Amino acid sequence: MPFAKKPKTKTKKRGDDAGDRKFKRKSCRFCADKVVSIDYKDSNRLRNFVTERGKIVPRRISGNCARHQRMLTSAIKRARNIALLPFINQ
Repeated sequence: MPFAKKPKTKTKKRGDDAGDRKFKRKSCRFCADKVVSIDYKDSNRLRNFVTERGKIVPRRISGNCARHQRMLTSAIKRARNIALLPFINQ
């Protein structure tokens, strides 16, 4: 007597419903302000893009475009080298 196969049902995993969500795209602050270059001497602006531990905030979290994220990264690194920003916040 052969057993009938049950139809397979797709089980939902944790990340399956992530595609159903709609999210608002973050806009680049620098594009909105029409900034041509990011100044490494402006440490107050650069501090907004560094975490409490001293890490550079990634693009997907900060909402910067690729061009301004590259400029921001090099500005933060320059500011660290001349001691305007700390490498590690303690």
